[in-house]
Amino acid sequence: MKSLFLIAVVSAGLMRAQSTDFTLEGVPVQIHGFASQAFLASDNNNYLSMPTSQGSFAFTDFGANVSLQLTGQFRVGAQVYDRNMGELGNWHPELDWASGDYRFKDWLGIRAGKVKTVLGLYNDTQDLESLHTWALLPQSMYPLDLRGTTIAHIGGDCYGDISLKRLGTLSYTAWAGLVPNDPYGGRAAYNSDPTTRGARSEGGDLRWNTLLKGLLAGLSYIDSASREKGIDALGLPYTGRSKKNETPQFYLQYVHGGLRLDAEYRRAYRDELVFDVHQPPAIEIDSRSVYGSASYRISKRLEIGAYYSRFYFDWADKLSDPDNHIFDKVAAVRLDLTSHWDVKIEGHFMNGYGSGDAFRGFYLQDNPQGFKPDTNLLVIRTGVQF
Repeated sequence: MKSLFLIAVVSAGLMRAQSTDFTLEGVPVQIHGFASQAFLASDNNNYLSMPTSQGSFAFTDFGANVSLQLTGQFRVGAQVYDRNMGELGNWHPELDWASGDYRFKDWLGIRAGKVKTVLGLYNDTQDLESLHTWALLPQSMYPLDLRGTTIAHIGGDCYGDISLKRLGTLSYTAWAGLVPNDPYGGRAAYNSDPTTRGARSEGGDLRWNTLLKGLLAGLSYIDSASREKGIDALGLPYTGRSKKNETPQFYLQYVHGGLRLDAEYRRAYRDELVFDVHQPPAIEIDSRSVYGSASYRISKRLEIGAYYSRFYFDWADKLSDPDNHIFDKVAAVRLDLTSHWDVKIEGHFMNGYGSGDAFRGFYLQDNPQGFKPDTNLLVIRTGVQF
């Protein structure tokens, strides 16, 4: 199955697939799709719920979306997404997003439905592999384990662009809604009775396209409240509710010619009550994520890049302990074989493995002999889009 899909991806790329645009009773319709296949191999620990120490092709994802421009101001659209990444996804298709968008003015628009969440530079585009230099976005900030609950919210947005004239442009998004459950993500992958969660969430994003051409600065914020129940590591039921759950994020980006520089910092603070005989009644976790990246497009077909990513599961714990952090040094090469087909080769040199509760790729169930402090990982990923 995996090999056949890889062959299909290559064939699709060679055919130089094009987007499908047409009109339906005078209404413009756009249909797009994407697919990717990856091979991952590591020297020590297994990663992302795959047997990467043996080499694994168990990394496949694809999706399709359709949008209709009903009027000059009103657009509707939806995207279906499916993946199989080790124990994540397991070929269960999901509705990634489905929303209506009405733009009154440049400075005011509204969206409603299952809406992509604007958080930092790449949260709302993490599904679009073709837009990024990297085979894996920095997992400190955009973990694949939590994709299903972070990429969108069920609710509404208010957004717009405000011209500051010579000082640049401000773009804002304010939103409120519910966090979708993800029964096939990292939170549920290793529970015999998958955790159920109910969370409301509010947040916003403010970004400034500065007077210096190519320089973007921004901040995002999320405040959530959740309840959950599930089965703990010993097979016993537990319940919990959050007292405080907030995430501020700050970011910078500079683009000049073929050069792109990114930097992001996130603090995720969670204070919750847990009713479980094997855990204290209160859990307070202060996680920190940060990365810096640089990429350069040498030619139309070739791009190179590197990033350094740090994740600390709990800032109040011992930061040098490998079960409290993941440091990831990455070097990458991207080849655009056609305008619709790319291949990425990426080396990860990781120290630390975080914690199973961190949902950053390392799970004790996949490493029954225990973790080693260092992991070297090769990722080769190819993708097509139309």
